Amino acid sequence: MKLKEVDRTAMQAWSPAQQHPIYLATGTSAQQLDATFSTSASLEIFELDLADPSLDMKSCATFSSSHRYHKLIWGPHSMSSGDRVSGVLIAGGENGNVILYDSAKIIDGEAEVIIAQKDKHTGPVRALDVNMFQTNLVASGANESEIYIWDLNNFATPMTPGVKTQPLEDISCIAWNRQVQHILASASPSGRATVWDLRKNEPIIKVSDHNNRMHCSGLAWHPEVATQMVLASEDDRLPVIQMWDLRFASSPLRVLESHTRGILAIAWSMADPELLLSCGKDAKILCSNPNTGEVLYELPTNTQWCFDIQWCPRNPAVLSAASFDGRISVYSIMGGSADGLRQKQVDQLSSSFGNLDPFGTGQPLPPLQLPQQTAPQSVVMPLKKPPKWIRRPMGASFSFGGKLVTFENSKPPQQPGMEQQQQQHPHVYVSQVVTEKEFLARSNQLQEAVQSQGFVSYCQKKMDMALADFERNVWAFLKVNFEEDSRVRYLELLGYRKDDLKKKVNITLQCKVFLPILLVDVYGIFSLLKAPAESDGSVPNEGDEGQTTEEEFLGETLKDHKKETEDLGPAKTTFNISVSGDVDGLITQALLTGNFESAVDLCLHDNRMADAIILAIAGGQELLSRTQEKYFAKMRSKITRLITAVVTKNWKEIVQSCDLQNWREALAAVLTYARPDEFTALCDLLGSRLENEGDSVLQTQACLCYICAGNVDKLVACWTKVQDGNSPLSLQDLIEKVVILRKAVQLTQAVDPNAMGALLAEKMSQYANLLAAQGSLAAALSFLPANTNQ
Repeated sequence: MKLKEVDRTAMQAWSPAQQHPIYLATGTSAQQLDATFSTSASLEIFELDLADPSLDMKSCATFSSSHRYHKLIWGPHSMSSGDRVSGVLIAGGENGNVILYDSAKIIDGEAEVIIAQKDKHTGPVRALDVNMFQTNLVASGANESEIYIWDLNNFATPMTPGVKTQPLEDISCIAWNRQVQHILASASPSGRATVWDLRKNEPIIKVSDHNNRMHCSGLAWHPEVATQMVLASEDDRLPVIQMWDLRFASSPLRVLESHTRGILAIAWSMADPELLLSCGKDAKILCSNPNTGEVLYELPTNTQWCFDIQWCPRNPAVLSAASFDGRISVYSIMGGSADGLRQKQVDQLSSSFGNLDPFGTGQPLPPLQLPQQTAPQSVVMPLKKPPKWIRRPMGASFSFGGKLVTFENSKPPQQPGMEQQQQQHPHVYVSQVVTEKEFLARSNQLQEAVQSQGFVSYCQKKMDMALADFERNVWAFLKVNFEEDSRVRYLELLGYRKDDLKKKVNITLQCKVFLPILLVDVYGIFSLLKAPAESDGSVPNEGDEGQTTEEEFLGETLKDHKKETEDLGPAKTTFNISVSGDVDGLITQALLTGNFESAVDLCLHDNRMADAIILAIAGGQELLSRTQEKYFAKMRSKITRLITAVVTKNWKEIVQSCDLQNWREALAAVLTYARPDEFTALCDLLGSRLENEGDSVLQTQACLCYICAGNVDKLVACWTKVQDGNSPLSLQDLIEKVVILRKAVQLTQAVDPNAMGALLAEKMSQYANLLAAQGSLAAALSFLPANTNQ
C-alpha cells in the first residue's frame, strides 16, 4: 500500500535506524531530467509522518547543490542521542567525487553543509556502502575497476582492497558483508562478482555466470548467513536473481525467475532474511523469499520502471521506490487499500507544459484519453506469511485438561563447524500444568475412600486433622451414619449419654435416702470444729466429759428414725367410706356409681392432680387423654411443654417453638422420640430455622441437622451460604462432605443414587472442571452427573 510520495527525480537514502523521527534524503539523479527539463540539482530532506493522512511528505530542508548524484547513502557515523538530526550523508557524484554532507546542518538551513569531498575516482561513482561494524568505513566504486575504502575520520587518503581486477571494468555494485566486517564484495555489469578480504588486501573468490548474459545491476549479502549473497541481472534475456553460496561457488545455489524483464535494483531486508525486494523493467516491484523463490507480495505500482528501492532501517515494513517518471513512492508491505493516483500523476505532468504545445505551436493540448481499466484492484493482498519482526518468538497456549503447549522460534547459537544452512526446526512442547497440588492430593484421598468403602476410617482421619471444633463435629456426625444405632451415637455427640444420666439419677435419689447419715457427718464435722484445742494443739479424746461422740449421735438418730417408723404401726385392714357432702364424699359417690369422668373433674377442681391422673387411667384412654390436656393447660412449669410433647408426641411443636439457643436439646428430643417416617422432616425443620436465623454461629449448626436428616441438597445450600466457596480447597471441603453423606444415604435409605439437585449438580460440574484443568480427566468424569440435563 502506498503511504507517501515525493515528486522528485532523485536518488534516495533513509536516515539510520537510530534516528527518530524518520527522514528520507533525496538527491537529484544524474543523467535524468524531470518534466520541466530543469538542469538544477538539490539535496532535500523529508520527514516521514505516518500520522498525516495525506500523501505528500513534509519537506524539512533543501540545499542547492552543484552536483547530481548516482548514489546516495545516509551513514550513522558520529550519531548523537536526542532529537537532533545526525549522521552523515554520503553522495557519489558524476565526476568521480565522493561528498560528505552534515545532515544536521542541512536541517538547520546552514550554508556550509559539506564536511569533505574528494574526486579521486575515474568516472561517476555508482556504488557506495557503509560498513555496519565500523561505521566510519565507506566503500565506493567507479569506472576502471576502482574501489576505495574511505575512513570518515581521515578522509584525505583512501585505501584500496587490493590490486584492480583485470580486465578493467565498471563497478556497478558494492556491499560489505553483514556478518564479517573485513569482507567486501563488488560486481560489474559484465556479470562478475569479486569478494575481497581486507586483511589480506586481495580478492579471495570470484563468481560469474557461465552463459555471459548476466549483467549485474544489484548485489546484496545475506543478513544472517555470511557465505551467501544474491546477484541481480539487468539483461532482458536473463531477468533472474541468482543466490550464491561461496562454499559452492561453481554454480548458483538458487535462481529466482519471477520477473519477465531485466531487474534494475534489489534490496534485502535486514529485519527478515526471507524478504528480498526487486524491481525491474516489467514495471513490477516484487517481495520474494530467496530461500524458496516464492513471491510473497507484489506492490501496486503504475506502469513506470523503478530504478532504486530501499528498505527503511527503522520501520521494517516501510520501503521506498524511485521511478523514472520523477516520483519517489513510500510503500508498506503490510497491505491495505490501493490509491487511484494515476489521474493525479497525469494531470501534474500536463501542468508542467502549461496546457500548451511545448514545441511552439501555441495550440492547447488535447485532453489525454486514458484507457479504461476493466477491473481495478482496490484492495492489495497482504504478505503471504507474517514478517519476522511481527512473528511471535515464542508462544504458549493452554488447552483442555491442564495441558500447556509452548513453542519458540529462536535459533540456538551456531556451533563451530556446524552447517549454517542447516534448517532449524522449532519445537513444540506439551506439558501438564498442576497448580493445585493440595487440591489434587485431597481429591485422590476421597476417591480412594469411595473405591475401598473405607468411610469410617476416612471420617476419623478428617476428625483427627480438623483444626476447628465445628469441622470436627461435622465429620463426627458424618461418621455416625456408618455406625450401628446411629441415633444413640448422635445423642452422645450432643452430650447425652444414657449411662451418665442413670448415674446422675441414682445420686439424686440416694441423697434423700442417706440424708440422715449425711446429717451425722455434718454433725461430726461441726463437733470437731466446736471442740476447743488443747494448749499443745491436740484434739480431745473420745471419752472426754461433756462431749458427744459421732457414734453416739449416729446411734441416737437411727433410734429416733426407728421409733417414728414403729409409730406408723402395721397397715390397717379396714377403712371408712364416707359419702358426705364435701368433695371427698362427692368423689366417693362418683366412684361408687362408676362415673370416673365426674370423679376426675372433682379431683382437678380440688387441685388433686395425682388422684385425677390415676382415676383417668382407670377410666380409659379417652378420659386419660382429656385429663392430660386439662392437666397440661392448668400446670405451668419450666418443663411442662416438654412433658406435653413427650406425652402427646407432638414434636413438631417443640421444633417450631423452642428457643434456638436450645437447638441441641430439641434435636436430642427428636433423635429420642421421633418415628422414622417423621424424623427427616423434623431435622430439616430445625435446620431451616437455624439457617434462617441471623446468627452466623447458628447458621453453621444447621449443617449438623441436615446431616442427621440425610438431606444432601440442603447441606449443599447451607454450606454454600455460610462458607467461602470460591477457592478450590473450599470446594473440596464441600465435595468431601457431600460425597460421604450421599454414600451414607444410599446405604440407609432407598434413594436414587443418581438423583441430584440443581445446586449440587452445579457444584459437581465446577469440581469436575477443576479436576479436568489439573489433568485428572478420569476423576472428573466420575464426579459428573449421569444425566446431562443436570
